[in-house]
This record gives sequence, structure tokens and C-alpha cells, in this order.
Amino acid sequence: MDIRKFVLRQTGIVALGELIGTAAMIGIFALLGKYDTGVLLGGVVGALAATGNFLAMAIGVNAAADKAEKQNVAGGQATVKGSYVLRMVALFGVLFAFAKSGLCNPIALVVPLVFVRFTLTAAEFFRRKPGDKAV
Repeated sequence: MDIRKFVLRQTGIVALGELIGTAAMIGIFALLGKYDTGVLLGGVVGALAATGNFLAMAIGVNAAADKAEKQNVAGGQATVKGSYVLRMVALFGVLFAFAKSGLCNPIALVVPLVFVRFTLTAAEFFRRKPGDKAV
């Protein structure tokens, strides 16, 4: 499979997981009687930030792998480190700005960042291996 298609497919899976997780989180806020527009906006911004962070990470790792494949291992390592630092600074800046604005619930803003791990774990669990027969 083309690496670009793979990255976009994985990002789509993460986006779907973020949608499901954020909807469940908003439902829990509603059941607890704590729902307001700040929860909705925080969930949406957090989910978009998490998905964007994943996409940027996948692109950065792909670029690093390309460099390493061309025998530039140090360049690949520098690309991964630089990508990480830039992504974390950007993620912190976006989340901090929205949290300080008072428009978003800070908990609803941060919780969607955790959904990426659960989504990727679930996707790997349900992934069909080569040679598996469809039931």
C-alpha cells in the first residue's frame, strides 16, 4: 500500500475514534448535568488538535524514514526530534490559548488527546492479518 494512503487511512481511523470518543465524553458530561457549549467547543477543539497532531506525527515519521532509507540516519533522528518539539509547542499553544480564552471547558479540551491511543489499540486489535479468512 502506498505510504500516503496508509497515513491518510490511519488518520481517518484516528478521526473516527476521536468522533466516537468525543461524543461519548459529551454524553457523560450531559448525564452528569455539566454540559454546556464550553464542553462542546472543548471537545471539538481537542479532537481536532489530537487528530492534527497524529497527522503531523505520521508525516514527520514518514519523512524521517525516507531519510534513514537513504543512509541519513542522523538526519532522520533529527527530523523526528524536531517534529516532536514543534508538535508539542503547537499543541500546547493551541490548548493553552483555548483554555485561557474561557470558551472551552479545560477537561473537555484535554481528554480527547487520550482517545488516540485507545483508537489505535482497538484498530490494531480488529485488523485482519494477511492470510486470515473472512467469516
